[in-house]
Amino acid sequence: MSSIILPSPVQKALQGWAARQRERADVPLAIAWGEAPEQQILLGSDDPPRVRVHLRTPTAVAALLKPSLDSLGQAYVEGRIDVEGSAQDIMQVALQLAESGEQEQDDKKSGGLLERIAQHLKQAMAHTRKSDKEAIQYHYDVSNEFYAQWLDAEMVYSCAYFERGDETLGQAQMKKIDHILTKLRIRSGQTLLDIGCGWGALVMRAAQKCGARCVGITLSQNQFDLARERVKDAGLARQVEIRLQDYRDVKGPFDRITSVGMCEHVGLKNLPAYFRIIRDLLAPGGWALNHGITSTDPDNGETNYGGGRFIDRYVFPQGELPHIGTVLTAMQRGGLETTDVESLRHHYARTMGCWSQAFEAHTERIRQLVDEKRWRIWRMYLIGSQWAFEQDEISIFQVLCRRAGQAARTLPWSRRWMYP
Repeated sequence: MSSIILPSPVQKALQGWAARQRERADVPLAIAWGEAPEQQILLGSDDPPRVRVHLRTPTAVAALLKPSLDSLGQAYVEGRIDVEGSAQDIMQVALQLAESGEQEQDDKKSGGLLERIAQHLKQAMAHTRKSDKEAIQYHYDVSNEFYAQWLDAEMVYSCAYFERGDETLGQAQMKKIDHILTKLRIRSGQTLLDIGCGWGALVMRAAQKCGARCVGITLSQNQFDLARERVKDAGLARQVEIRLQDYRDVKGPFDRITSVGMCEHVGLKNLPAYFRIIRDLLAPGGWALNHGITSTDPDNGETNYGGGRFIDRYVFPQGELPHIGTVLTAMQRGGLETTDVESLRHHYARTMGCWSQAFEAHTERIRQLVDEKRWRIWRMYLIGSQWAFEQDEISIFQVLCRRAGQAARTLPWSRRWMYP
């Protein structure tokens, strides 16, 4: 590891910061900018420390002096620091530093005002067809082989459903798809639209298991190409059509509609219009299910410690997480009646943990497929998201709905059909 020169004032500031950290918590971290003893600082009592940070530039010190998940993640992704340690240990140390960083803020009110201003500006972003397509392709068109390294065999990139808790990831993903299809009570010959169909697992399952006639749409070229190939290889071309298409350009009607992991990309101000489109695409008597990540802030605000800013900057450009209350209000404004709401937060924490473990296990191959920056982004995104779901920073809900204004007698008496 090469050494850098830290000016004396910078070293003094770093040492003072480290002393304050030691008073607050026992952080299993070493910070080094060279090999000599005087070029290293220990923050905790672990010997050796579980995490070691190597400063690659003097400017990296700024991320430590005012730490957040965003500033620390940015320093790591941009190569201003190198980090040694397991993904779990790195995340735990980052959280300890971010917590202490919040404690050191002198003007909380000013910081809160800036957060609110930033949130309002973010909500004012235009979600045009062009910008939405660019955002989707940035995230999903890394490469199909990249995703195949850490997803299950069917390449389902959304929250799994661990009915008992002892299922493999692949089993839990298939149970999630079946759980959705069961809630929708889809029957042979009915039509199904899957908005944001990924690599086609849900529409293929609906065709094979339920006899449905399906349309899956995506804006990702890579997903489109592979999903069409998989549909053809499965002999489902007569039942399943995959389209490279914006949801605003789809023509209906459909008996059933699924939206899995899609509403996060729509934009908060566009949610009522999005659900209005779903309402208009539904056939009379039709049902829809929205499966989406949500904020746990009632005001649709930022997660603690800056994790959301990191994801917006590097992972999901233009992504916006609504609170579940916002989702339900937007559905009503869009002409949909909510009939069932189910939280799957525990399931997504487990799913993210499975993905992160697979990512770490296949990291050698993954680093051959993407550049160093992309590898660092995804490594931190997966483990950070697992923490966020674990700690109720974000959540996820399945919402079953239909066109509003229908007679009560057309509703089932109970939810028994969902859990046979």
